[in-house]
Amino acid sequence: MEHPKRSPDPDGRPRCAWLDGDPAMLAYHDVEWGVPVRDGAWLFGKLVLDGFQAGLSWAIILRKREAFLRAFDGFDPDRMARYDARKRRALLADPGIVRNRAKVDAAIANAKAYLALRDAGVSFGDLLWGFVDGRPRHNAW
Repeated sequence: MEHPKRSPDPDGRPRCAWLDGDPAMLAYHDVEWGVPVRDGAWLFGKLVLDGFQAGLSWAIILRKREAFLRAFDGFDPDRMARYDARKRRALLADPGIVRNRAKVDAAIANAKAYLALRDAGVSFGDLLWGFVDGRPRHNAW
């Protein structure tokens, strides 16, 4: 019996039902979703996007990802940690991103926390992977 959360696409490959025919989500599903990444800088960018996704669909964030990258300087934590009130106002006025004050503030605070970890000699990637003993977890569907 086929898992209820999976459905075959026209090309016959089984894919998750949450794709809902969206080409951007299909590309994300096939290329990025579930692929183990260890690079701390990449994981930090994903953390920022996931923070903005809270309460929204991933499809919304995925459609806005390029605008987020532009607005947040490529998710460069060194630059983000130095954002001042002027930059914060610009972010909150940017129609290309999710303009939520708490989420913008969290992204900036997370950049500062990322730098504090780095300055303490802690790899963000190693820290995150430590929660799963360095190995990907696989669903038993």
